[in-house]
Amino acid sequence: MSGDGRASHNRIGIAWMVLGMSAFIGNDAIMKAVGERLPAAQMIVVRGVMAVAVILLVAARMGALGRIRDVARGWVLLRASCEGLGTVLYLAALFHLPLANITAINLSSPLFIVVLAKVFLHERVDRARWLAIGLGFAGVLLVVQPRADGFSLYAWLCLLATLIYSFRDLLTRKISSATPSILVTLATACVVWLMAGLVMAFQGWTPMQWRDLGWLALASLLLSTGYYALIAAMRHGELTVIAPFRYVGLLWAVLIGYFVWGTLPNAMGWCGIALLIGAGLHMIRQQRRGS
Repeated sequence: MSGDGRASHNRIGIAWMVLGMSAFIGNDAIMKAVGERLPAAQMIVVRGVMAVAVILLVAARMGALGRIRDVARGWVLLRASCEGLGTVLYLAALFHLPLANITAINLSSPLFIVVLAKVFLHERVDRARWLAIGLGFAGVLLVVQPRADGFSLYAWLCLLATLIYSFRDLLTRKISSATPSILVTLATACVVWLMAGLVMAFQGWTPMQWRDLGWLALASLLLSTGYYALIAAMRHGELTVIAPFRYVGLLWAVLIGYFVWGTLPNAMGWCGIALLIGAGLHMIRQQRRGS
């Protein structure tokens, strides 16, 4: 692929990543609020039913159901299984770790992706790109300010989940281009829903209000959008260019945290955000040069 073609694909991948992370943060904010009243597994099951219904409807309108068997084949099913396993491990850690720690670990996925992409996809990673990713991760640490005493067995579970998510992203590149992204999205939503259903079978059911259903319906739309956008992002351009734009989700988290919960970063946090933005702009500059 020529330099111009690679740069164009990278820009498309970056746009999908920004959309996907924005949708995921919206979903997380809703789940955080509703989670004050309902168990996590139950929310995921209810949201999953709605998400699968929406994805099926979209797939039908796109004429993709003719290849519905692709959902249970090869790389598609393996990718969906990684998503489901990573989600279960992430949730297991979420309720036992400070939010700052688990956020720092989860946002380290671009570093895993760079190493995995270099090893398995033989993508070139120059010094400037390594530097930008390193500065981005340093910015994450400044924003979330994890405590050393918060690491435990559950931190290792979260780290394992992050590694699995990184493999998931690499597996997306292995899926045949003939398989519509909407069907990959469907497989992902179904596996996560099934795994959450197993957990809910042991937790039981908590009565819900109509407003809870409304919020979860909105969350299902955002989740479906996030799944599709992330898959599309991983199918365009170089992972080492696209991956750092996951940090956009942190910027949305700051805004939502201020307007909804009245919280703002401290001085170290703002320095971290500056590093994240600087690293992102540098990556854009690098990919425009065709590097």
